[in-house]
Amino acid sequence: MDNSLSGRTVVVTGGTRGVGAGIAQAFAEAGAHVVACARRPPGQHLDGVGFTPLDLRDPPAVHAFFDALPRVDVLVNNAGGTPYRRLVEADAERHARVIELNLVTPLTASLAAYEQLRQARGAVVMIGSVSGGRPSPGSAAYGAAKAGLENLARSMAVEWAPEVRVNTLVVGMVRTELTHLHYGGQDGIDAVSRTVPLGRLAAPSDVGAAAVFLASDAAAYISGASLLVHGGGERPAFLDAATANKPSDKED
Repeated sequence: MDNSLSGRTVVVTGGTRGVGAGIAQAFAEAGAHVVACARRPPGQHLDGVGFTPLDLRDPPAVHAFFDALPRVDVLVNNAGGTPYRRLVEADAERHARVIELNLVTPLTASLAAYEQLRQARGAVVMIGSVSGGRPSPGSAAYGAAKAGLENLARSMAVEWAPEVRVNTLVVGMVRTELTHLHYGGQDGIDAVSRTVPLGRLAAPSDVGAAAVFLASDAAAYISGASLLVHGGGERPAFLDAATANKPSDKED
């Protein structure tokens, strides 16, 4: 088995920029027919990737979009995100909109695509986040939504088996055109990169390669899984704070 997806139709939500564009491009390079949907068109041309404007928060429009496709083999629920916003800086309704985008819209898209995915014996790939498994100050609603998304995927994997496989990519920090908004300029990005065991932020293509793997026949027996794509995670803070077991210049 290999990662070839020749002849298969792949839908990538939010597939026009950043991580989504990297995912869409990776599937196109694997031979798939790729349709990216988002509210705004791509910032630049993506080879082999078609585009359809779609607001995923409009369920009738989402159903109409999938009904118009002749087939769907893979759905990648990538659309999402959040600005930095502490809980007390906004009302509950604004935080709820973050949860809607990151949790409810993937469910909406998955349900709309279900019948075609079932007929194709296809796959759903959820794009989760390490924020769903740890405290996320400044993005608490986002972290809560991503935690829910991972659990939703596991339940879907059981309910929709054996016809449809459902898995989650738990993604760490990724370098995109918006990275500076989260980490600052190059000095900030370099400093954050040093906190990652592999020494760098992910590229969108790293996430794309992992998504292609989970959607391909190489992962035919993988469902209900969460694959960490985070460069080794984060070095525990206590190791740097502790005064014991430090390397010494006096050691031979």
